[in-house]
Amino acid sequence: MGGENQTLVAEFIFTGYPVLPVTRMSLLSFFLMVYLITLIGNGLIILITTCDPHLHTPMYFFLGNLSFLDICYTSSTIPQVLINFLVKRPTISLVRCFCQMLSTLFLGSTECLLLAVMAYDRFVAISNPLHYALIMSKSRCIHLALMSWTVAFLLTVLPFFFMPSRFCGQNEIDHFTCEVLAVMKLVCSDTSKNQVFMFASASFTLLAPFFFIVFSYMRIIITILQIRSVDGRSKAFSTCGSHLTVVTLFYGTAIFMYLRPQSKSSQVQDKFISVFYGVLTPMLNPLIYTLRNQEVKGALRRMAEKKGKL
Repeated sequence: MGGENQTLVAEFIFTGYPVLPVTRMSLLSFFLMVYLITLIGNGLIILITTCDPHLHTPMYFFLGNLSFLDICYTSSTIPQVLINFLVKRPTISLVRCFCQMLSTLFLGSTECLLLAVMAYDRFVAISNPLHYALIMSKSRCIHLALMSWTVAFLLTVLPFFFMPSRFCGQNEIDHFTCEVLAVMKLVCSDTSKNQVFMFASASFTLLAPFFFIVFSYMRIIITILQIRSVDGRSKAFSTCGSHLTVVTLFYGTAIFMYLRPQSKSSQVQDKFISVFYGVLTPMLNPLIYTLRNQEVKGALRRMAEKKGKL
């Protein structure tokens, strides 16, 4: 009974935050700035893809979904991080920690699948333009988006409840958030089966969509090179280049994080990698799509002109 009592953990203590007040305030300002840019940038994408009739196409429907997903993803962690920078002893309850892990896993997996769907959309648009409107109908776009959310739910939320929860009194997380890999290092029971399952799940949500995207873009590049019009090739490369940039940033860091051998020891690089794909990438997504996309720029100009006339 004494051993069991030691495993009861009511809250976790974050030890990944810097001690020096100057460093804490600098990081607080950084996270706050990134969060505000993420909200404003992705909010604008959602606004223009919803309100501008010129952007009522499958590509921008999925882009709006991605922006909504990025807002949810960052909002599941950053507000708590901002609060933690202001307190001397940052803590989180066991229930809230598990909810945070659950939401980040679910939303991150959904983004992986949604990026694959966006690659499929570009493949159909460039490889089969005459039948694009028929293949990517409004109902099919909605079904593909719902499929991304549903499959991610089945792969992350349901198996999550079978995770081990014996922490043997250890409740110090060397991280900024309840990152699942950081929390798993505190589990004292045998986690070999869970690591195998996590690897299999990560392979399905990371590697399978990633290889599908690579295959799709290999076919897309072949098709683009066959386009005789220089302007047509330039427009196609510009549109696909934005998506490939987002895919590289998100998948590159996530694959390195989840598909390498894990150990009980804490690594400083884990914190920075998770910040990159969980905080910086959602901020960069709208900037990448806006800066490289003339249609989005045009929609922003039209919206600004309408405001000026009011």
